[in-house]
Amino acid sequence: MTVESLTLIWRRVLQRSSIGVDDNFFDVGGNLQSADVLFAEIARECGRELPSATICHAPTIAALASLLEQPTLAGFPPFVQLRAGGEQPPILLAHGMGGLASFSRLATHIDTGHPIYGIQAKGIDGMEEPLDRIEDMAEFYLDSIPTLQSGGPYILIGYSFGGLVALEMAQRLSRNGGAVGLLVLVDAYPHPRYLSPGQRLRLMAQRARRHVSEVRVRPARSAISYVARGIEHQLRIGRAQSRKHLQEASRLSLAQSTLRVKDKAELALAHYQPRVYRGKIKFVKSESDRYFPGDPTAVWSSLADELEVETVSGAHLDMVTTHFEGLAVLLTRYIREAFRQNERERPDTQVVG
Repeated sequence: MTVESLTLIWRRVLQRSSIGVDDNFFDVGGNLQSADVLFAEIARECGRELPSATICHAPTIAALASLLEQPTLAGFPPFVQLRAGGEQPPILLAHGMGGLASFSRLATHIDTGHPIYGIQAKGIDGMEEPLDRIEDMAEFYLDSIPTLQSGGPYILIGYSFGGLVALEMAQRLSRNGGAVGLLVLVDAYPHPRYLSPGQRLRLMAQRARRHVSEVRVRPARSAISYVARGIEHQLRIGRAQSRKHLQEASRLSLAQSTLRVKDKAELALAHYQPRVYRGKIKFVKSESDRYFPGDPTAVWSSLADELEVETVSGAHLDMVTTHFEGLAVLLTRYIREAFRQNERERPDTQVVG
């Protein structure tokens, strides 16, 4: 398929009069649903059905046209390049609950000469079953790391659920003699069942106050809808409906595969109890979040030899998407400090086996 024909499809799907061949699909208004529409259009015009998740690895018209020139496609690796760089080692950002490496805007604002890759969940392309254990996810990603780097130091950053994945990766690397140059958890917490009784009680009270506040500021109809959605979530009605839609939808649909991945991630979160990490954790907390524990130090200080906590502006969901500037500045500093430390200490270059 030519660049010209792809451009016409993109304009039609995204309802834009002009799109450049190097414009990122998600930066010009694309989302999970429009990705599915895009690849349905491509299938109709060229008779070739591809996973909608292909857009994550070829997010521009130029890249997608080049990929479509290949007669067959090999399976996608779990790493998506978010930013090019000529220095080594790469920086790895682990995904949240939905499994997508949705950090492209954050990555472009991190000031570094090192390439940045997002770790994407197995099964996001609909071709394989998602994993339901954090231990298995960490092992899967580590098995693939030699395609990016032959040894340490390893720079691991995990957002939300991905923080636990990054932590488990760091645990395994350290246990096998690999050098972890930097481990950053961004608003990442274990399941409440693994908090102390006092922490769970405070978290329940905090969430209750949040819900009351939400109801008070909403009009009556909106407040009723908000409460109904909360009850539906607790009863898992929405999840049952999602599973029904999953059975009816194409396995190659990105919108549906992310639901499958999230379903398994919820199971993984519920069964993962963090162990003490014999190293340093840098923890970044969102300033305005009221859903997670208010004091990350109380949660993580007993689970790491060293813990450093800093706060950035924004809420949990937008700190990596729309209000990412503060986080990007902080990560830039962490990365520079890690590489300066690495130069002083002579990094371990052992290959991951």
